[in-house]
Order: sequence, then C-alpha cells, then structure tokens
Amino acid sequence: MEQQLIHLLAETQSSAEGPRKHAESQLQQLYHIEAFPLSLVSIASHSSVPLNLRQSALLVLKTFVLSSWSPSFDEFQGQELVNPANKEQVRVALLELATSSEHDRKIKSAASYVVSKIASSDFPDQWPSLLPTLLQLIPTGTDAQIHGALKVLGDMVEDGLSEEQFFKVARDLVKVVIDVAMNESRKPTLRALAISVYRATIDTLDIVQEDHKEAVKAFADETLTAWSPFFVEMMRKSLPEPPSEDEQAAEGSREEQWRGLIALKLQVVKTLMKIRAVFPALLSPQSPTLFTATWQELSVLQAPYQAMYINDERQGRLEDADGLPYTLDFLVLEELDFMQSCLRAPPVRKELEGQLQAEMKGSDTWVTEVMRLAVSYAQITTEEEGLWEIDVNIFLSEETSVTANYTPRTACGDLVIKLAEWLSKLTTEGLFTYTKTVFATAQGWKPKESALYILDQVLKDFMDVERTVEPEIAKGYIEYIEYAMHQENGFLRARGYLVAGVLTRTSGSTLHELAGGFLQKTLNAVTNDPSEVVRASCVKVLQDYLQALPRSVTSSLQGPIISAISTFLASQDLAELVDSDDVLVTLVETLRDAILVDTRICIEPGSEALNLLFSVASHNASNFQITALVNETFEEVAGSISTFGGDTYIRLCEKVLPSLAGAFDVGDMTEQSALRNVSDRAKHPPFACLHHQKLAAELLSILAERGTEPLPHGFVAAVMPRLNRLLLSSTDAEFLRPGTEAVKHMLAHDHKQVLEWHDENGKSGLEVCLIVIDRLLGEKMEDHAAAEVGGLAAELVEKAGSERLGPFLLQLLKAVAVRLASAKEAAFIQSLILVFARLSLVGVKDVVDFLAQVQVGNENGLQVVMGKWLENSVNFAGYDEIRQNVIALSKLFSLEDQRLVNILVQGDLIVPQSDRIMTRSKARKNPDQYTIIPVPLKIIKVLIQELSFSSGEGRALDAAAAAELAEEGSDDGDWEDIPNALDLGSPATKQELMAFGEGTATQFGRQRDDETQAYLTAFFHEISSKNVGGFQDLVHVLTQEEQQKLISLSQS
Repeated sequence: MEQQLIHLLAETQSSAEGPRKHAESQLQQLYHIEAFPLSLVSIASHSSVPLNLRQSALLVLKTFVLSSWSPSFDEFQGQELVNPANKEQVRVALLELATSSEHDRKIKSAASYVVSKIASSDFPDQWPSLLPTLLQLIPTGTDAQIHGALKVLGDMVEDGLSEEQFFKVARDLVKVVIDVAMNESRKPTLRALAISVYRATIDTLDIVQEDHKEAVKAFADETLTAWSPFFVEMMRKSLPEPPSEDEQAAEGSREEQWRGLIALKLQVVKTLMKIRAVFPALLSPQSPTLFTATWQELSVLQAPYQAMYINDERQGRLEDADGLPYTLDFLVLEELDFMQSCLRAPPVRKELEGQLQAEMKGSDTWVTEVMRLAVSYAQITTEEEGLWEIDVNIFLSEETSVTANYTPRTACGDLVIKLAEWLSKLTTEGLFTYTKTVFATAQGWKPKESALYILDQVLKDFMDVERTVEPEIAKGYIEYIEYAMHQENGFLRARGYLVAGVLTRTSGSTLHELAGGFLQKTLNAVTNDPSEVVRASCVKVLQDYLQALPRSVTSSLQGPIISAISTFLASQDLAELVDSDDVLVTLVETLRDAILVDTRICIEPGSEALNLLFSVASHNASNFQITALVNETFEEVAGSISTFGGDTYIRLCEKVLPSLAGAFDVGDMTEQSALRNVSDRAKHPPFACLHHQKLAAELLSILAERGTEPLPHGFVAAVMPRLNRLLLSSTDAEFLRPGTEAVKHMLAHDHKQVLEWHDENGKSGLEVCLIVIDRLLGEKMEDHAAAEVGGLAAELVEKAGSERLGPFLLQLLKAVAVRLASAKEAAFIQSLILVFARLSLVGVKDVVDFLAQVQVGNENGLQVVMGKWLENSVNFAGYDEIRQNVIALSKLFSLEDQRLVNILVQGDLIVPQSDRIMTRSKARKNPDQYTIIPVPLKIIKVLIQELSFSSGEGRALDAAAAAELAEEGSDDGDWEDIPNALDLGSPATKQELMAFGEGTATQFGRQRDDETQAYLTAFFHEISSKNVGGFQDLVHVLTQEEQQKLISLSQS
C-alpha cells in the first residue's frame, strides 16, 4: 500500500489539474482501509522517501485525523475510521518521529502538529503516557530529541490541553522548559524554543484567568520569580561581533552563534512583552532594570545595525523552520517596542522624572539621548531606499501608516510619540535640540531625513489629538525645512515638503505668513520635480495646506491646485497605477479637499475637477476604497451645489449626466466619456464595463438623492431608458442596488416627471417601475441584489396613490409579503418591512386587514409579516427608517386588534444552562431557541429596546472602548493587571473576536435620537395611563430589566 500512496502523493503535487484532483479523490477513497494512517506514518518516517512526499504524507494524515479520528473535532465527518489498536500504533509512531534524531525540522514540525491534534482528543484518557514521556525525555535527550519534544509540547500548550489538564501539568512543564532555557550547554536556538513554550503557557493563562483569577495570578507570580533573573541576565548579555557577509553566507560557527543568541534574546523580549500585556503588575517592579538594559543594548547595537542595514543591504526579517526570528532588525524592533512599553511603567517614570530634576537646566537631558537613539534607527534602510525608488506606492503606504510592514523606523516614530504624550514640551525641545546637532554636522542625508521624519510622526499625532507645537519650535525648524527642500536627494526633499505641511497645520497661525510661499513651492514641485517620490509627496501634503490655511488663501489657489493634480495625473499611465492604491487614494483625497474649498468650481466652464475625479474612479472602478472616496466627494459636491438653488443644480446635471448616462451604454466601448478616458495620453485599461455601470449607478443615485424638487426638466428622460434596460437585464447586485435607489430618489423628488415618462415601447413610468419591482421581487433574485426594492415600492405606493395604481396595489403588496417570507438578508428584510411600516403610518387598520386576507404559501400573510417584522426590528439601520418603524409598531399596538393578539412570534432567547464551550459544529447542531409570545407583548419588548437605543445606551460599549484606547496613551497608565490595548496575537483576544463574529447583529453604531426617544416616552405614558391593549397586564410578564427601564421612564 505504501508504494500506491507514494505514487498518489506525488500526483497530488502535479501541476496538471486533472491528475492532481484524481489523486486527491483516490486518497479520500482509501480512508476506510485500516492500514491507511499507519502507511502514511511509515512513509513520513522513511528517510529514503523524498522530503516533499514525507511532508505531504503528514499533511494528508492531519486532514484524515481531523475528519475521521474523533467526534471532538469540528471537521469530523461522522464516522471513526481508526480502531483503538491502530490508534495506539499511530500515536506511538508519530511521537517517535516527532522526537527522533531526524534533523529535518519541517518533518518534525509537521509530525508534532499532528501529535498535538491527536492529543487534544486523546490526552489524557486514551494517551496517558504522552506528557510524562515528553517531560522525561527533555532533561536527558539529545538536542534533536529535545527539539522535537519541545515542538510537541508547544503545540499541545497552544492547542491540545484543556484548562484542567493544563493546571495539572503546568508546574512540571514550566520547570522542564526553564531548565532547557537556562542550560548554556544547549544550543541557543533550542533554548529560544523552550522560552517560546513558556510564552505559550502565558497565552493559556490569559485565556483561563477570568475564571481562575487567584490561582492564575499565584502561578504566574511563582513562575516569573523563577524566570526573572534569567530574563534580566539575557537582556544584559552582549551580542558578539556580527559576522561578515562572507561568514554569513557560509553559515559557519560564528554565524550560527550570532543567529542563535539573537533568537534567544528575541524570545526573551517577546516573552517580557507578553507578560507586560497579561500580568503587567508582576513585571512593574523590575521595569527600571529592564528598561535600562534595553536602552543600553539598543545604544550598543546602533553601529552594527547601521553597518548592516543603513549602509549595507543585509537580508533581514528572517525566521528559521520553527518560526523563530533570528535577524538583528527583528531584535531591534522588539526592543524598541519594549522600551516604549516600559516608558509607561510608574517606576520607570519616577526614575526618569528624578533624573530630569537633577539635570542642569539647558544641558542635554535623557530626552535628547532618546532622540539620538530614535533618529539613528529611523534612518531609511538601503532596502527601503531601493524599493521606494522603484515603487512610490510603497513609500506612500508607509507614510499613511496603512502598511502591515512594521519596522524599526516606524517603531521609533511610535516611541517618540509615546514620549510626547507624557512629556510634550520636553520631547519637542529635545528633538529640536538633536535636530540642530544633526544638521550642523557633515553627516549624510539619511540622519537629516530621519530627524525630520520623527518630527513628522510626532506632529501627525499632535494633529490627531488637536495639540499644537510651540511657536518658537515651529519657527526654528524653518531653516531645516528649506534646506531639505533644496537638497539633491529626493527622499530628503520629499521629507522637507511633508514636514512643512504638517508643521503649518499643527502650529496654529504661526507659519501662515510663510505657508503661502511653501504652498507655491509645493505646487511647483508637483509638476516640475524630477523625483516621483517628491511629486507624490507634494500631492499628499497639499491636503495639509488646504486644511490649515484660511479660505481667503486657498480659494485663490483652488484652480492652480486642481490644475497641478491634472498635470501629475496626465504624466502617469493609469493602466500601470491600477495596483498603486495609495497613490490613487492620495490623488482622490487631495482632489476632494481642493474641490470642497468651493464646490462651485465643478460647474465652471472648462473645469476639469469632476472629470479628474471620475477618471481616477473609472480606471479603478473595482477598487472599493477609491470608489467610496469618489462617492463621498460627489455626495458633498451634489449636496452643496443643490443648496445654491435650481440653476446651479441644473448646471451640475448638464456637466455630469452625459457621462453617467454614457457609462450605461454597454455596446459603445469607445464613447468619449469622463468615465472612460482620463487624458489623451492615458491608455484605457481592460476593465469590464460592469464596474463602470456600478460606479455610474452609485453616482447617479447620489445626484438624484441630492436633487431639487422638482428635478430639472429632462432629467428622467436622460437616464431612465438606459437605467431601465440594465435594471431589467442585470443580475449584478452591486449595480442593481444603487440603480434601484436612483429610481427611488427620482420618484421622491419628482414623481410627476417619472410617472409621465414613457419608454421606447410606450410604457409609462408607472408601468416601468412596476415591472422593475416585479423582477426584483422574483424568487430567483438574490436578497443582496434586491435590497433596495422595498424602498422603491414604498415610494411608488405613496407617490402614485391607490387610484393610479388601481388593482396593481394589492398585487404589489402581496408580492412584497410573499418575498418577505423567504428573505434572509437583514437589509433586504428591512427594505420589505418598511413598505408595510410606511403604509401603517397612514392606515394601520387597512394594512392589517389586507395582510389577514393574504395567503403566503400555507400560512396567513399577517402571521408571516408580523413574525419577520418583529424578529428583525431591533436590527434596523438609518434614523428615518428606525423612527418610521417605531411609529408603525406603536400604531399596531394601539390598534388593539384581536388578530394580532392571536399571533404568536419569537420572544426571548432561551439561554442553555451549560458551561461547556460552544464550538461552531455544536452550535449548528443546537440552534438557538426562543420563547413564544403574542404580537402585542413582542411589540412592547421591541419598543422598550428601541427606547434604550434612542437614549444612547447602545453606545456604552463604544464609550468603554474609547476610554480603553484613551487609557493606552494616558499619563497615569499604571501597569495594572487590566490590559488596555488589544493584543491581536493573543489567543484570548482571538477567541473573543471569534465569539463576537458568531453572534448576531447588535446596535453598537446607534447614536442618541431625541426625537424617537420623545415619541416613545409619550407613547408609553399614554398606554400606561389608559391601559391601552391591556398594557398593565403585559408589564407583569416582562423581564426584570425591561420592567426597570419602564420604572426609570416613569420616574423621569
């Protein structure tokens, strides 16, 4: 069988899809053969088998174990395919492979992962010898055996031990790994792996500490007492001289020693950071010692880091096969982060404040020394320099902090920002003092750029918290900014322009007199500077000037700014910029800010403002961020221009309607439209017309929503023929939703023009709307695509009226009720419910009478609609929609209709009385259950909840989260055992986020709504005083929380 499996495993790696899929299918068919898992282990254990096939065997075995080993796995397929005897053989063989003298770490890592998966199911009941075997092997085994045992142990701690199992073995486990970590005769990488296992135990403690606070804290205190001297010793241990490039390439003993010690120190710092995140109070007493050791090492490492990464281009950000990072840049990054973290520890602050008081006034303080350190490590590396010169998009992504590439440069910016949050004035003064030193020396451009970069980062933080820099500091930087702007190096020039803008924005009016000159230089650089990095930076920094300077200054430069952007855009091949998101986002943001100085520039004769905006969007119509920015900008333009009156809005329509309507013409791909062509020099990219139609529909919807009443003559005739054709043919939800909205807005603003319009076949606007609605309500139409049809239907019913609709009205409402029965998506359900809600505002009894007579499948229409309505009401979105829903429900209750009393709907969630963890598979097998209650009682429950939301109670979580984030940067951030920042690497955090993702929609986004609150307050007072609908009896069956809310309302 092994030969057959080897052949199939080789086929699964074939580049040909047919043989590969056939082999995968054949492997699955072999699952039921008893020898299958044993043969896979045997193949993985044979050194004569090619390495890739051995790895593949273990990968297939992992998939087999998850699907066929035990019902405890979420992936289990329903049948155990391995008998107990074979399970024992597999366990023994796998553990032997994982802890053997096998030197290939990839094989051992894969084997240990499968062991940990099996252990999560079988340990300790079916595999009681596993942990004792590992704990006995580690103290006496060879390096290769210990490596395998530690990998298994680490995987078990992360994924294979229950709380009870963990607490039983935790002390023995920690003792074993600390012995390895402290044993200097062992390889440094092995010691580093042992520390990583200890760090995994802290993750586990983090998960369980809420339920076992005292026990967890005692254990953490005990283990940290044992580890602390070792951690301090390792932080103080000096690195040897770095190997030369030749020695590094040869991977000799010196390179191995260098890598090993870096890996070891890195795991120490990572573990200290983890302890700081989970048990900060335990680490606080030692924080001054650790802070000093970190600072001293970073000071020493400046020279080798400069030589390896600033002057040379050594490879960085490397990890070994066990996932252990081992390059110097990683160590520097972790230590900079740890140093920043230590700055918040009260003992560290107390000591540093004492040093400040003791230092002579006017002399350099330790703050200046921090700046020296930060400027040194924040220099542009040779690798970054090369990347940014090739791709300006990467440079801008670093500038806008949207990159996931966290480097020592960005860490230095964060370090100084944290220092400035604590000691604002001293930080800016210290940075200015050191900047003067840097610019006074003959150093190259990199330190000068770095000093200005650090200032840039601090000022951006000032801007976010609305803090200003001291006038004398702002003025002092002028000479360095001007110096930078005129240097040969493009990165230093770009930094000069960037700092000039942010300094103008954060210095109040201090630099307003000079800012006009800076702005003019920036405009010149956008069009004339030879460096693309400089030109792109100048486009970006224009945003700062537009935000900082008074309208009297920017209005006169609005045209030149837009012209400069046009010139920059014309110099680019937008087909090549498709993947350059940050460049394009910068362009759109700057263009937006320039347009919003005075939106009327968009309708001036010859203005290219909107054409530029549409051009960028059309070439990136599939990019959500770009199109969202364009839509937001156009929404502000249309809204602003419509306030100036009908004439200005007509001019806007004349400007954009030809382009929007033209984008709907699928057949004519050569039409010269602003949505199609950017400039004579730009090539049309191979985008599908579908993206243009979606964008055009969104823009048209915005234009119609912000329209005048009535709409300009000919508006409907200009767009409806093409829009109607696509609404009746397209199946794309991204077009259908905004397209439907556009028709709805046209009806809302000028129903007469819509209803009197006729298509090419003579059908009236009313008939066309009914046909569109009928298609969107069809069973084959996806919920997402038809999400806006309810709004269109409601608008048509209101504007056309029952007389004009005639018999079509009842057919339309029945179709809405029938489609509501099968609707699943929240937005679609809300859209359909609002048809009945809006009708209930003017004729609630007519709505109930109608629904009571309708049959939806085998159910009564009133039963179907009320069930969906009340089940989904609390998830409604939009102020107007929520308010309409609340009023409609209150009218339904006040109707006191026995037919509603007789209908039973979903009530409160029945919470299962179990402390077992609910996995996804268990949740699917055990869906939520609810009480069953009559409609009037459910209406009261919903309206009580809406009363809470409208009063702002729904914002409590947001406020807490905001306070938590604010605490992260506060001056009194004691290292208490309450984490004040999300650790996204923490298993506890991941578990909470997954639990959040499994939950239902909640009202985190609701804001206070005084109008709705006032209405509900009056409603409850009235039904209580008059006992409408037997309200007094219903109060007794409400929950205590609901009753308390009503009591609070009565007392207010």
